[in-house]
Amino acid sequence: MKNLQREDLHIISRHSNLTERDIERALKENIYHDKEMWQKFLRLFFITLGIGFTTAGIIFFFAYNWADLNKFAKLGLTEILVIATTIIVLLPKLNNTTRNIILTGSSCLVGVLFAVFGQVYQTGANAYDFFLAWTLFITLWVAVSNFAPLWLLYIVLLNTTFFLYTEQVAKDWSPLLVITLLFLFNTTLLLIFIFLEQDKKIERVPKWFTYILALGSATFATAGMIFGIFDGYDSVFPVFIPIVLVVFGFGIWYGIQSKSGFYLSVIPLSIIIIISALLLKTSEGGDMLLLVSLFIIVSITLVIMNLINLQKKWNNEK
Repeated sequence: MKNLQREDLHIISRHSNLTERDIERALKENIYHDKEMWQKFLRLFFITLGIGFTTAGIIFFFAYNWADLNKFAKLGLTEILVIATTIIVLLPKLNNTTRNIILTGSSCLVGVLFAVFGQVYQTGANAYDFFLAWTLFITLWVAVSNFAPLWLLYIVLLNTTFFLYTEQVAKDWSPLLVITLLFLFNTTLLLIFIFLEQDKKIERVPKWFTYILALGSATFATAGMIFGIFDGYDSVFPVFIPIVLVVFGFGIWYGIQSKSGFYLSVIPLSIIIIISALLLKTSEGGDMLLLVSLFIIVSITLVIMNLINLQKKWNNEK
């Protein structure tokens, strides 16, 4: 049996004549991590922790000593750190994971460098300019490394840049239009990563990465639907509704096909929130609040029962 899980061994141990020693050996071979795996995990964990603390320490160093440093020291120290970390990345003895973790730290330092530059020279630029420059200058590193945490940082920067642009420049854009564009952008990225992974065009995409993208898309979809329900006058809302329905339908289908309980729990939760908002739109009286409370309890119970049944079915299909 491939991908033997702990639950499978529990079932086998109850319905077979395997000895305790056989079960223990099966657990060691299929479930427990060996010494090498723990060493690899601890090495990556401490490297990530070290890079994160170092970057945070640099930021706090400048914040605490800002008044005592001249502008050459501020810019010089930051540039030296960016150059030094970039040179370390080029060392041939580093493995790819360590190299990409250091490159992620360098990408964060690029943002620190632009922040210091803006503070020293008081450029007066909009906040979105800062994030746009940060995004552009790490684009090549993101493409070359193809490292999921660095991709996540890049996508967060893109979302932040666009949101600040609509706040500071495109002020006439309606909030629902902004939410719709963010929803389409993040959903498109999610679909691209899913299809590229299925077609084997890129290496395995971590589940946590696609889950974060899906959670972001569901959040924008839920926020947009609630905004449209309570606002009700935005011309974008009639276009937004069918798009959300199609994406949710695809998400449910993909969740069943890929046997992923994540999509089958996030999307129904979003639908429950939207229906609750729709009910509250009709009335905000005590009776409606009671009805909405009962609806949430019953619907979430049904979703959990359905997920448990699906999980049992998928386990039996192994």
